[in-house]
Amino acid sequence: MIEDNGPGVVTLGAGDRALAVAAVKAVLRVASADEDELIAAFAETALGLAERFLGQVTIRRTMRESFGVTGGWQRIGAAPVRAITQVETAAGVALAATSYAIDIDPQGEGWVRVSDGASGTRVVVFDAGMANDWSGVPGPIRQGVVLLAAHLFDAREHATPPPLAVTALWRPFRRIPLLTGKHS
Repeated sequence: MIEDNGPGVVTLGAGDRALAVAAVKAVLRVASADEDELIAAFAETALGLAERFLGQVTIRRTMRESFGVTGGWQRIGAAPVRAITQVETAAGVALAATSYAIDIDPQGEGWVRVSDGASGTRVVVFDAGMANDWSGVPGPIRQGVVLLAAHLFDAREHATPPPLAVTALWRPFRRIPLLTGKHS
């Protein structure tokens, strides 16, 4: 289970937030700062929905995922994984490097195998994300997020479906696992 800020749970940093709000405001043709907090909330919601649709984390952040000790390879539930920084006990004590193995495959899937012999839960700390910041997110994904956030802002009092262009922009970046992966 991925804790707190996993895929679909996005809280933008100040710089990324300002860029996202400016992009949404440009589409909405809003000049005042009166609605910035609301627009930022819609931008974060739209980015979270994009991550759920894409099956990928958009902006790099550190996450933690809990695993039961099985002795076999287990896949990290977020992608693309950029770095696996630590494996620890549920109490937060780092395991010795000889107690586990880690790997990131060419598709950005992260893998961990805990072999410390003890039972219980282990927590993997890792970084995942397509881009380091808002500007690095591929243009079509950013544009889809902006369109969806603008739609959420405009339609907040109406029950209208989002523009079809949103998923059309995102679809080429979507990751759909066809088989349950095994790691050897």
